[in-house]
Amino acid sequence: MQITVGSPACAPQPLNDYYSQVARVEHGDGSALLYLSGQVAEGATLAEQTRGVFETIDALLRAHGATLADVINIRTCLTDIGRIGEYGAVRREFLTGTPPTSITFEVPRLFRPQALVEVEVVAAVPARTRRAG
Repeated sequence: MQITVGSPACAPQPLNDYYSQVARVEHGDGSALLYLSGQVAEGATLAEQTRGVFETIDALLRAHGATLADVINIRTCLTDIGRIGEYGAVRREFLTGTPPTSITFEVPRLFRPQALVEVEVVAAVPARTRRAG
């Protein structure tokens, strides 16, 4: 097993050097697991932020030869759980197949004061998929 971490140029870079955007765990058969750090996005509304988050997640996955269809687990933090329906409507635009395992919970605030949502995912990259440069 080989583990590599980094922050592909295709996605917003971390605000500091305390974390990497993606950890890739390679298995001997060519398959891999991708662990993405929690993502937030700019936007005035929850829908705008959610859309930005999933666009970033999509870019990070594609940089590693995966797609949103490869997501197997998703963790979501909302600053207002009462708005889960708004979040879910946008999420369904991006995750159109069988839903991944999931947890959503409310937090009093996120590291960016204007952030309303943060999403972290794990994706399984099949052995046939090769990592993009």
